[in-house]
Amino acid sequence: MVPTVEWKDGAVRILDQSRLPDKVEFVDCCDYETVGIAIKELWVRGAPAIGIAAAMGVALGAQSVKTTEYDAFRKAVWAIADHLAATRPTAVNLFWAIDRMKRRLEALKAEPIPTIKEKLIVEAQLILAEDIAMNRAIGKHGAAVVGDGQTILTHCNAGALATGGYGTALGVVRAAWEGGKKIRVVAGETRPVLQGSRLTAWELMQDGIPVTLITDNMAGTLMGQGKIHLCVVGADRITANGDVANKIGTYSVAVLAHAHGIPFYVAAPSSTVDLATPSGDQIPIEQRDPREVTHVRGKEAIAPDGVEVFNPAFDVTPARLITGIITEKGIFKPSELAEKMRQS
Repeated sequence: MVPTVEWKDGAVRILDQSRLPDKVEFVDCCDYETVGIAIKELWVRGAPAIGIAAAMGVALGAQSVKTTEYDAFRKAVWAIADHLAATRPTAVNLFWAIDRMKRRLEALKAEPIPTIKEKLIVEAQLILAEDIAMNRAIGKHGAAVVGDGQTILTHCNAGALATGGYGTALGVVRAAWEGGKKIRVVAGETRPVLQGSRLTAWELMQDGIPVTLITDNMAGTLMGQGKIHLCVVGADRITANGDVANKIGTYSVAVLAHAHGIPFYVAAPSSTVDLATPSGDQIPIEQRDPREVTHVRGKEAIAPDGVEVFNPAFDVTPARLITGIITEKGIFKPSELAEKMRQS
């Protein structure tokens, strides 16, 4: 697996996913402002991955704070955290990771500032390691719902590229494949940023897992022909009632799966579960640049100048359309997820 984000030689090294699949290039972010740009401009994307990047951004920014007095240091680090929290509004992992870094900072109050700086780096690296472990556990649980010979439809990219490594939805795919199941993946292109065609197809091909790319509007036809047996997607936020925010177009896939009697699973770590938000109605949905819709990768125009554009990055799939939510702690019905998370 190509590392998506890591701490490297005193910088946050990020795989620039905006250049995939044409180029595999890394950016060394030497300050927290560049980490913020990387998150906002989709150099790094996917809910778990941006949470990891933000945690490392907090640790990175802390290194440049000059004061040796705790209260002043805390104030400066909190300002860094707030800057990073303002980059993207929907994926709850971003805020979860930043809050965890803040709590670690508070717990280290009695330590010398140089020690706090080092331990913030350790905490960010721990978040990365824990994410990879959670993804592998998600894969192990999820592989049980995948039958030998099945074709799995996924939407957007919820693989190693969207996480610290291994992946959530694609972690399920990987685990099933590693277990010897002869499966195939159908990847929707995921307009308008094309994460499915640029990232998911590329990632699966790197691993030698059979993948077929389709345009988003082909999913219903394939389902009607009996060529899709299972749907597995990732998530950017899961609310207390089991509603799921994921890449725009996920709701359409869920409706189609429901109409055709096809199981629809969501794979995500517990850090994506937001028990403080009652339902999907309260999830803030990011609105992105109209040029993502009117131009191919921001370059070639495919729409008339001046056309009105609606470009939400995410939609919400209601719990009633979801067969199960696959977490590192097991597979749960949406209605029982909150209770299971509170018990653990």
